[in-house]
Amino acid sequence: MAALDGQAFPPNSLEAINASLAAGADVIEVDITALAERDYLLVHDLTLESETTGSGKVGECTVTQARELFYKGSIYRVPLLSDVVTASQGHGGSTRLQLDYKNEMPFADDEPFERLVRLIEPLGSRVIVSTVADWQLRKLRKLAGWLDLGFDIHFYIVWETGSRDPNEYPKHLGAYGYYDDHPLATERSWPTAAYLADRCAALIGLVPGVSTFYINHQFLAQSLDDGFNWAAALHESGILCDAWTMDVGNPAAEANIPRLLEAGIDLFTTNTPSALRAFIAGR
Repeated sequence: MAALDGQAFPPNSLEAINASLAAGADVIEVDITALAERDYLLVHDLTLESETTGSGKVGECTVTQARELFYKGSIYRVPLLSDVVTASQGHGGSTRLQLDYKNEMPFADDEPFERLVRLIEPLGSRVIVSTVADWQLRKLRKLAGWLDLGFDIHFYIVWETGSRDPNEYPKHLGAYGYYDDHPLATERSWPTAAYLADRCAALIGLVPGVSTFYINHQFLAQSLDDGFNWAAALHESGILCDAWTMDVGNPAAEANIPRLLEAGIDLFTTNTPSALRAFIAGR
């Protein structure tokens, strides 16, 4: 969310984005949610009161109303996607934007997608749109064959210990120890590595031309324990593997960094990029 090693700016704020641009970030990830018209708001949730001084649904908020919003408890305005595109164009350089698309349910028509493509087209190859909602990515692929797309697989398969929200997908703990609602997970028929390989192959086929898979680092580490390397399998199809969220100060993430580097993970998503660079150099 454009976080930069404990900076004071709110996540997703234009100030945080500008600080990340100035620091020479390789990629800046921000959250985007569709407004009622013309633009997108940089918020994670679909309701304004979750993160901003507004109330109601983001999808019912106009651009004029959005211009009056501040992040809760701060003096920082909530930017629009058009603001971020302008900032990126003005900065130049090679920093890419990763737009984490938070509208997961289908729209009534294609206008929000057409709006998105129109807004980000000036950035060309300097932008990638990612989401857990593969159906949204397929819509975007049809509308903009040039657009780089990334897929977070965790609507389909998750590894997690402890309690889990029963409303989240996938809902069932499968026979192989992963949360997975697919019929293959209902009983153990194969070695776990073979099961994971088949699930990976199925997920690769969901979005034509996807460039990057975004996968939780603990899931990746558990898969390695079970004999399957997601990065290696994805590379066979020309797909990059990003591990999230690799924050220095998180003991589990720090323990997994050398393992995932050795496994061939291509990208680390982190809120502590400077500390992560130093941590890797020190290893």
